[in-house]
Amino acid sequence: MALDGKIGVLLVNLGTPDSPSRKDVYKYLKEFLLDKRVIDIPWLQRNLLVRGIIAPLRSGESAKIYQQLWTDKGSPLKIYGETLRDGVQDSLGDDYVVRLAMRYQNPAIEKTLKELLTHNLEQIVVLPLFPQYASASTGSVHEEVMRILSKEMNVPQVKLINSFYEYEPMIDVFVDNARKFDIDSYDHILFSYHGLPQRQIRKSDNCNHCLKEGCCDEMSSKNRYCYSAHCYATTRALVSKLGLKEGTYTTCFQSRLGKDPWVQPYTSDILKIQAEKGTKRMLVFCPAFVADCLETTIEVSVEYQEEFEELGGEHIDLVESLNDHPKWIEGVKELIIQNC
Repeated sequence: MALDGKIGVLLVNLGTPDSPSRKDVYKYLKEFLLDKRVIDIPWLQRNLLVRGIIAPLRSGESAKIYQQLWTDKGSPLKIYGETLRDGVQDSLGDDYVVRLAMRYQNPAIEKTLKELLTHNLEQIVVLPLFPQYASASTGSVHEEVMRILSKEMNVPQVKLINSFYEYEPMIDVFVDNARKFDIDSYDHILFSYHGLPQRQIRKSDNCNHCLKEGCCDEMSSKNRYCYSAHCYATTRALVSKLGLKEGTYTTCFQSRLGKDPWVQPYTSDILKIQAEKGTKRMLVFCPAFVADCLETTIEVSVEYQEEFEELGGEHIDLVESLNDHPKWIEGVKELIIQNC
């Protein structure tokens, strides 16, 4: 190891309520949705909307959904995060100090980062666990880390990892998990990513390039920070490894909120289009998530399954996420080493 001191590693995922109770879900939704990078409207409007409408109205229904997701050990997102943290720590060894934080709720970034700093580190590597960059996810983590460190007298060298949308170990785990299924038996394959408002895509576009025909067909300096372009690049990497033919798959986006247009096509629209074509069986990847969570386990496997059946389809299978796969733990280790 070239440096004299230890290297700190901060793994950060989005977050989870402390419990599936309405009170804790309300706290989580409020903190999450009040982030100016998540709902990017003026402060007063955002607070009136979140505190007065969204959090009070959605917390009850969301709590019921979280109760379906919850396990005896707690939130799957947190459980998989802790397993990843421990595996990466074991793999990297004593020259590194690996910690897990959540952008919203617990373990909080501020408390975790302050504990890391007590180790008198030479360097900190921050890895937001979002393969594709977006201001509302990776950008928010970076901002929060810098806000906290700006208050410190001693700030070690900091490396903020931006994205890993084509990272081969990640792609390989998704491919391994997909091959647990008979891929040829499916009528169509969906690569369903978390959605993002189009206005946020435009705000990130400094080259007047995004949201035009063909703008996501390849990566370039013009779309290097475009969430949609990153998603399509992930799809291309998976398609190449799986040997899929054009026309047998679709990239789409789920989980939209509100009336403003989000990145399209919407997953729910593709379900309808495929059902009208006579598609009966679909295999779904969710490559925006490194761990199975509400948006995969419930939204895809339960809600989209019910919707697809109502449209005349028969069955949707979800490809397991990276979770605690040994190759993913090793991949994260290598990603950290590459960025030291």
